[in-house]
Amino acid sequence: MTTTANATNTVLTRFGHKLRRLRKARGWSQEIFAQQCGLDRSYVGGVERGSRNISLVNIERMAESLGVTVEQFFNDNEGVEPRDFCPITEPRPDDHR
Repeated sequence: MTTTANATNTVLTRFGHKLRRLRKARGWSQEIFAQQCGLDRSYVGGVERGSRNISLVNIERMAESLGVTVEQFFNDNEGVEPRDFCPITEPRPDDHR
């Protein structure tokens, strides 16, 4: 595997791990989170595993759904903790974006 491919896999994996950590801090399943974002659950699972190269539009959707800014999401200091979230109630099944 080339250095560029290794770097891409690393960034996708790091992104996915952080996404999973923030989602779980909310107490949300992948299904609930995907509904909040307007995305498919299998897509969210692929992003969390680092097997999907996510678009900027979807990064913004996910960050917004988590109640953080894109800047906070990418904070290398891991400065976004559950206490930093704005309060969001669990969505109702009929609540679609």
